[in-house]
Amino acid sequence: RAIIPRPADRVPLKPHHLLHLAAAVLPSVYMAYLARRPETFHLRLVLLPPIALVTLGTFFRFIVPGAEYIAINWVIAVFSIFVVAKDINWAWRPEGMLKVGEEKPGVFIKPPNKSRGGPSSHSAYDTRVLPSVGKRRSLAWLYDALELVGTQRGIGWKFGIGVHIPKEHRSLERSAFLRQTLASALRNFVVLDACESFIKLVPGVNSPGGGTIFRPELPILPRYILSTAVHIASGCMFIVGFELLYDLFTLVGVGLLYHDPSSWPPLMDHPWKSDSLHEFWARRWHQVLRETFLVCGGSVGGAVAGNIGVAFGTFIGSGLFHELAVCSYGQGFDPRGMLFFVQQAPLLVLERLWRRFTGYRVQGIYGRLWVYFCIVILGQPLVDSWHRRGLGGGYIVNPRISPVRLLLIPYLRWFTEILGLHSVSVLLN
Repeated sequence: RAIIPRPADRVPLKPHHLLHLAAAVLPSVYMAYLARRPETFHLRLVLLPPIALVTLGTFFRFIVPGAEYIAINWVIAVFSIFVVAKDINWAWRPEGMLKVGEEKPGVFIKPPNKSRGGPSSHSAYDTRVLPSVGKRRSLAWLYDALELVGTQRGIGWKFGIGVHIPKEHRSLERSAFLRQTLASALRNFVVLDACESFIKLVPGVNSPGGGTIFRPELPILPRYILSTAVHIASGCMFIVGFELLYDLFTLVGVGLLYHDPSSWPPLMDHPWKSDSLHEFWARRWHQVLRETFLVCGGSVGGAVAGNIGVAFGTFIGSGLFHELAVCSYGQGFDPRGMLFFVQQAPLLVLERLWRRFTGYRVQGIYGRLWVYFCIVILGQPLVDSWHRRGLGGGYIVNPRISPVRLLLIPYLRWFTEILGLHSVSVLLN
């Protein structure tokens, strides 16, 4: 409790406290710097415990008061655990964090070039330090550290080898790219607002105190139609919420920092088109937290049971990552919050066994129905667990800037009153 106090013992977060949170991230930036410097392995291991304690202790020292802000507190908790996971990832690698083609941090391996009289094919590669953009800057050390901090999917880094990068659908011409990204951000904002506004219409779920998505007063069929609709809306909120944040970061990176548009590929690859669970998790769902979940469980699972252990450990780590962030704010631990993630590993094993015994991979329309069953049906206890603990009662989009709640819902309320649909009008209130 000295590190993670009870919610009642935490300090209400004020604007000037943001400086405390920003300062708590600086040790992690230093860890990233060390990960890009040779012969710092033991120093990184020594610094890891105090850096992790400072990060968790600072972020969990504060709380945004009010039950309606539980979603914001959840995001703060997720971010702090995410930062610690990155610290662990940077600390435990003896060689440090290497880019593709590097032998040591900043030391690239140059392949032989036989056409220009290079070494023979059986000779060792030439090793030389190749200049990079960062090395030519006066603040090269800061550039190197921030470059590592900023990369999530590991594009161009060794830990990102094999990560699926969605095909770019926007123009790579700078002005057109920025316009299309801005349009995407506005579209994602509207969809996020629409999904959240719909969830706020469901009794109980719209309360900061929480409520079930399985309304007991409804007959069985309407009950599960409603729960499925709330589940899909919640999932869409995650998809468009991630993409909205990524669009905003892209606008900053390309528009203000003059990054090349090709360095900001799409975040997701149309997850609703998946026709197997493997395709869903390995290709179409975002890969931003892939390395985080490997740190939280996948690496340990791999050391114990090889590739199967990696799968089970990664999803166990994912479940812990999500569940601990929720229960850290006094919402209690719910095993159902982990069940959805943990069960993905045996379901993926079933897909592999299907291919081994039938000779056919899971695909096509039946594969898509299988994915929808695993995600939409089997995932409802997870969303119910979150909404029972009040996540649906918090605001993502402030009602004062919500186009759906300011424009669409009042119009629908007026229209239903004209038609005499008083029960619908009451619901819209």
